[in-house]
Amino acid sequence: MATPRDDAQEVLPDPLATEPEFLVGVDGPLPTPQIPKGRRAAATFIFLTVALDMLAMGMIAPVLPRLITNFLNGDTVNAAQMLGIFGTLFAAMQFFFSPVLGSLSDRFGRRPVVLLSNFGLGFDYMLMAWAPALDWLFVGRVISGLTASSIPTAMAYMADVTPREKRAAAFGMLNAAFGMGFVLGPALGGVLGNVNPRLPFWVAGGLSLINGMYGLFILPESLAKEHRSPFSWKRANPVGSLSLLSRNRVLLGIAGLLLLGYIAQQSLMNVYVIYADYRYHWTDRTVGLSLALVGIFSGVYGALLVKPVVAWLGERKAMVLGFVGGAVGYSMFGLSATGVLFWAAIPFLNMMSFAWPSAQSIMSHEIGPSEQGQLQGAVNSLRGIAGLFGPGLFTYVFSKSIGLHAPVQLPGTPFFLAAAMLVAGLGLMIVIRQTRTT
Repeated sequence: MATPRDDAQEVLPDPLATEPEFLVGVDGPLPTPQIPKGRRAAATFIFLTVALDMLAMGMIAPVLPRLITNFLNGDTVNAAQMLGIFGTLFAAMQFFFSPVLGSLSDRFGRRPVVLLSNFGLGFDYMLMAWAPALDWLFVGRVISGLTASSIPTAMAYMADVTPREKRAAAFGMLNAAFGMGFVLGPALGGVLGNVNPRLPFWVAGGLSLINGMYGLFILPESLAKEHRSPFSWKRANPVGSLSLLSRNRVLLGIAGLLLLGYIAQQSLMNVYVIYADYRYHWTDRTVGLSLALVGIFSGVYGALLVKPVVAWLGERKAMVLGFVGGAVGYSMFGLSATGVLFWAAIPFLNMMSFAWPSAQSIMSHEIGPSEQGQLQGAVNSLRGIAGLFGPGLFTYVFSKSIGLHAPVQLPGTPFFLAAAMLVAGLGLMIVIRQTRTT
């Protein structure tokens, strides 16, 4: 298998474009990024990288809460609170290091950042598999938050190699990669977790290391040297990175929508498993299969429906459709007294797959090629901000809605709160549109 050649830095015009296109930035027209010379396997590898990363993360999703519960001798309430702390810690690492890695990729290229993160994630999962106590599991979560910060670089890679008008579809395909990872990940993690709760960590670590080794041979660089920008701590720190999002009204408005959506999404990441265990008494296998169904719909929407829906409705209306579907899905989760309505809510919830790529495509149009890494780092910092508040918020709300001392016995409260946030996002979208048309 051949290694990436030095001429991977050379660029050719987009073969799909019939005439030059330009981005409009605050400083005037910016030339559209050109496609790096090399095989189509470059973009395909990024797709596979995201899918394998999410496969590894999905494998540990059904077993991490239960492993924490085992360390706490079966105390569900304390386990929910500790799970919130773990989630907050993971998000804090994402918040601080996503803009750093994004800016480093703008300076040194996407390839080294993606590969180093793959190897780091693999060794980290093995550390968590070995962890003899909750403290070691805690350390592993810190490292995983750092190493998982490569996802924005993968997004920037796709922005590098995709024409402007096709970015929503490209980001949709990456969302499909997320879904494909979760199709197999949770199901496989649930099955392996029934054998041994640590086994999914070992397998996830091995997959990440294999993925990194594969990338050493197949992944060329996507960012040409003339499009690289000097590294600056002023831009790489979270505050400096987020300042990019305040550059104009479009970026700022979409950033606000994404933040609300990301906070709402924390209810799934931090309450889903423990909620299903508490309310429906599902096994690891059932939880894994339900998460796999989430991944199936996410993959189908991302791979097959994002492109035609965006072409039909446009990016802004596709975002509205996604937020409406997400609010309906979260509400159904909260209302479901049995698992039947819970399962039926999944197709509605996954309509958010239309919102994420549309938002990122709109934002990527507003900046030039030398800042795509910084933009994706800033977007991931929004996820980090959501993660700083979301895990503690939703697990606290859940812990206060169950148990003997709960003011109101309403286990679905976290999902009702998530639905309310998406409704608020719809209101913000209307205000932004009215402001832009006056």
